[in-house]
Amino acid sequence: MPTPTPNEATRRQFLAASLVLAGLVALPRRAQALTNAEASQLINQVVGDINRVINSGQSPSRMYAEFERIFGRYADVPIIARSALGVAARSASPAQLRAFTDAFRGYMARKYGKRFRDFTGAELKVQSTSPYKSFFEVKTTAFLPGQAPFDVTFLVSDKSGKNLFFNIFIEGVNMLATERTEIGAMLDKRRGNIDALISDLKRAG
Repeated sequence: MPTPTPNEATRRQFLAASLVLAGLVALPRRAQALTNAEASQLINQVVGDINRVINSGQSPSRMYAEFERIFGRYADVPIIARSALGVAARSASPAQLRAFTDAFRGYMARKYGKRFRDFTGAELKVQSTSPYKSFFEVKTTAFLPGQAPFDVTFLVSDKSGKNLFFNIFIEGVNMLATERTEIGAMLDKRRGNIDALISDLKRAG
């Protein structure tokens, strides 16, 4: 199997992140009862919805709004946002955390939504679903036309009262840690000013 170039690896990471942000691991209430066939069927249904948005001819702003809605429905956005903010979340006020979470949701939808058109025809297939510590691992294989398949693992938890994804590993790369690094760098450039970060995130992506 050929080793992917840096550009291919980055493209793969954005593919998987885009798919996960679109809610490909929305699992039933009891994840341990989920079968591979059921998970695969669910993923195919969601991918079909994503492709309809991609091919709808809508303006970019309308498309990003759809992706943000899907992300908000299936991702544990407060947990993801707080983790991305890192240690700064400890000193943020509740109002700042809420504002950051809202801005982060839109930022992620725009950031990854822009890359959806590059991944028309991509497919994820569930290989196994198993409990791990206090959450669940959903191991999948991603297929992208013209490239070798690659592994993607989703982490799913019901700590928020329902099953939501809160992280993803793409060929061993921790996407949540990547976002934490990028958000941390953005915050450093603003000398730790969370309000400035929130304001800029509303325009970024």
